[in-house]
Amino acid sequence: MKLITTLFIIITYTKIISEASETTKYTAKYDGVNLEEILANDRLLTGYVNCLLDKGPCTPDGKELKKNLPDAIQNDCVKCTERQREGADQVMEYIIDHRADDWEKLEKKFNSDGTYKKKYLERKLITHKSTEQEKSDEEEQKSQENNK
Repeated sequence: MKLITTLFIIITYTKIISEASETTKYTAKYDGVNLEEILANDRLLTGYVNCLLDKGPCTPDGKELKKNLPDAIQNDCVKCTERQREGADQVMEYIIDHRADDWEKLEKKFNSDGTYKKKYLERKLITHKSTEQEKSDEEEQKSQENNK
């Protein structure tokens, strides 16, 4: 009976610890960082890129990003806060669109299979097609109204 009780306790404890670690979020300490300001400033953005590539010093938030980035990419940002998830997409999409050389270096280090860029380009294509369809629908509706 003691063995069954002990096994039950161990299994329960393991499950609780496992579930707790799965739901642990990254620190929200830096969620207030102004990403627009960083993206608009080549010097600041280059500093963060160099930090991630081990080519320069890191700010405290850069260190935190560098520490968590591999896990976030590998696990589809499951531990990210909503703000972190949105910010990650915003920054990566900006770098893909405006700083392709930096993206290639970052992708080689952190996402060598290219899955993020592929997902982003697919979303962008779908959004573009949707926008084009909406414009076409509006033009058709206006045309029909003018013919009445």
